[in-house]
Amino acid sequence: MERKEDRVHSGTHRFRDRRELGTSVQIHDKDYKEPPAAPLFEAAELTCWSFYRAAIAEFTATFLFEYITILTVIEVAKSKTKCSSVGVQGIAWAFGGMIFTLVYCTSGISGGHINPAVTFGLFLGRKLSLTRAIFYMVMQCGGAICGAGVVKWFQGQREFELRGGGANVVSDGYSKVDGFGAEIIGTFVLVYTVFSATDAKLSARDSHVPILAPLPIGFAVFLVHLATIPVTGTGINPARSLGTAIIYDRKQAWDEHWIFWAGPFTGAAIAAAYHQILIRAIPCKQS
Repeated sequence: MERKEDRVHSGTHRFRDRRELGTSVQIHDKDYKEPPAAPLFEAAELTCWSFYRAAIAEFTATFLFEYITILTVIEVAKSKTKCSSVGVQGIAWAFGGMIFTLVYCTSGISGGHINPAVTFGLFLGRKLSLTRAIFYMVMQCGGAICGAGVVKWFQGQREFELRGGGANVVSDGYSKVDGFGAEIIGTFVLVYTVFSATDAKLSARDSHVPILAPLPIGFAVFLVHLATIPVTGTGINPARSLGTAIIYDRKQAWDEHWIFWAGPFTGAAIAAAYHQILIRAIPCKQS
C-alpha cells in the first residue's frame, strides 16, 4: 500500500510521463486539442459577415499601426538632437507597443496579424485558408497606405518628403544583401514568436508557461527594431513598407522595395517550417 509520505515527497513527479519520446508522443494521449488544419480554399467564408468583419479589423489595425509608428519616425527625424526626441529606442517602443496593443484588441476577431508576412507564415502553417490570407493582405496594405497618407496630410508634403516619409531603405554603409538578410532574420524572429505564443500546446496540463500572446509578439517587434533600424529602418512588415513607399514615392524607396517583400516572406516561410517541422515535430506513421 502506498504510504502518505510517498505521495507528499513525490509531489508533481508522482505521475511521470512514460510515453515514447520523439514524434510518437504527439500521436497518443494528448492533453490538449490541436485545431484542425484550415482548408486551402473555403468559398463558404465569402458569405459570412465574420469574414468581412475580420478583414475590416485588419484594415483598421494596420491603419492605426502605420499612423502612430510613421508619425513617431518623422517626429524623431525632425528633432535637432537625440535628447529632444524619443530616439531610436522610442521608435522601437512605438512599433512594439502598437503591435502589443493592436494584437490584444483584434486577436479575437481576426487573429491580429497586422502584417502580410505573419499572414503568409500562418497560411503556410495551415492556420488559415488562402481565401482569407489574400483578403487579409489586401486589407492590411490598404490600411497602411491610408495611415501613411494621413501622416503626410498632418505633416504637409514638404516636411513629409524632407524627412523621408518614414520609408524603408537600406542605410548607407550597408549593401542590399545586408538589408535582405536583416529582413529575413528579423521576420523569422517575429513569426517564430507568433507561432510559439499561439501554440495549442500552451494549454496543455504539463505546460507551466502562463502567457499573454500579444506581449511576447510586441516585445519581439521591439527587439528586432532595436537591432535593424540602423540597417533598413526595419521593415519586417510588407504592408508598412508599401504604405510609406507609395505615399513617399521616391526612386530609392522603389529601387529597394523588393527587399521589404522578399525578405519578410522568406523569413516567414523559414519560421513556419522551423516551428511546424522541427519544434512541433510533425508525427509520421511508423510501419
